[in-house]
Amino acid sequence: MNPFKKLAGQTAVYGLPTIIGRLLNSLLVPIYVRNFLPAEYGTVNEMYAYVSFLIIVLTYGMETALFNFSRLHENKQKVYSTILTSVIITSGIFIGGLILFSQPIANLIRYPDHPEYITWFALILGLDAISAIAFAKLREQNKAKNFAAIRMLNIVLYAGFNIFFIIVCPKILHHPDSAFYSFVQKIYSPEVGIGYIFISNLIASAVTLVVQLPSVLRTKLSFDFSLFKAMMPYAFPLLIAGLAGMTNETMDRILLKYLLPSNIALAQVGIYGACYKISIIMTMFVQTFRYAAEPFFFSHAKEQNANQVYSQVMNYFVIVCMIIFLGTMMNISWIKYYLGAKGNAYWDGLGVVPILLLANFCLGVFFNLSIWYKLADKTRFGAYLTIFGAVITLIGNIVFIPMYGYLASAWATLICYAAMMIVSYLIGNKHYTVNYDLKRFLGYVTLSLILYAFSRYVEFDSVAADLSMKNSLLLFFIIVVFIFERKNLFRIQNAGQNN
Repeated sequence: MNPFKKLAGQTAVYGLPTIIGRLLNSLLVPIYVRNFLPAEYGTVNEMYAYVSFLIIVLTYGMETALFNFSRLHENKQKVYSTILTSVIITSGIFIGGLILFSQPIANLIRYPDHPEYITWFALILGLDAISAIAFAKLREQNKAKNFAAIRMLNIVLYAGFNIFFIIVCPKILHHPDSAFYSFVQKIYSPEVGIGYIFISNLIASAVTLVVQLPSVLRTKLSFDFSLFKAMMPYAFPLLIAGLAGMTNETMDRILLKYLLPSNIALAQVGIYGACYKISIIMTMFVQTFRYAAEPFFFSHAKEQNANQVYSQVMNYFVIVCMIIFLGTMMNISWIKYYLGAKGNAYWDGLGVVPILLLANFCLGVFFNLSIWYKLADKTRFGAYLTIFGAVITLIGNIVFIPMYGYLASAWATLICYAAMMIVSYLIGNKHYTVNYDLKRFLGYVTLSLILYAFSRYVEFDSVAADLSMKNSLLLFFIIVVFIFERKNLFRIQNAGQNN
């Protein structure tokens, strides 16, 4: 099969639950900002920042290790069983430990009245870690449809229970004559508030693992210590890289809470987190692409034209990302309304949106470039690069948050990912050379930034005229891309027909 069509097809299938999930999460944001104060929503963002770190600890690089060692070992089942057994044991220990020390941990993170948050998240994380290995197995087997179906179930359950607890239950409580009043009165308490977001997550995670249990139970759990010992030098740097990478992605929410005055800190976290959601389209595409690209890159590594394929994949990745950037910023005048009505506190943070879109683009390019150290079995470089980025993130946030608030966090994120991208390219060129088309890469990015800058300085009073002008700039970019890429597109099409 034509490799580009295969990658595009896999990206589309993996992307379906990611797109729908991200869209549903985006649609939940208006519900959150209308029902919770910025400080309350700030708590949600902070708690999920902790989660993002802990899920990496609990999977400790084993997802990528599954892809690599399944490629290298004939007995794939032994590889999967060893990894799954290991993660089940560590997740069980983690859940028990957090539940046992829930009150001291709640005191430590300044939520002494809510130790139940710790218990809920202990269960969520443990369940999700085990599910992550089952999901990785589906990806390794190219069972994208099964992967998508189960992910969709998780997403629908999470969104559905959010709507049920935050919107439906309060309305029913205001109508004692409702047939469901008695039931809702038993299961719902307004005092729980944002806790229902976490409860919805717990329900979705539990059901997701239950659905995957038949596949898990069919696996004869066994632990090959020698194999596990061989995996750890490969996986451990990925764990470090993951933690450093998550420092770049979410540490700013935590630092905002502790570096800003306490009377505004959580509100600032809430505003920043809500505006971050507008960049979700870029994040969504990068994540979708990553799900499909990682197994694709591994499976294509032995092909003679692998270098050329990787280069062209990067080219089309850049094009799509720039279309997303321009499409978002040319339509920001109406997109921003999903944060609520004009003039509310959440609109104050809209200036971070273009910065975060470009930051996530740089992160996506870094993911593309990272294939060199994964294929060359030099995963330690992944750790070095992300630690390098984490240092930039921490310095940028610690030094500048007290002066500039969440704007400092946005710029630190962009500088961090851009630096990681550039350094990864320079080092990768020495260890696993891929002849990326830098002229087109830089050309498309430069053109996008010029068009965006032009749209900022040429505006019309009429909303319709303004949107027409700005979207015509987006159309101009697409036409330019088609002119330069038409030969490659036709060649790919012809190659697919010949295959």
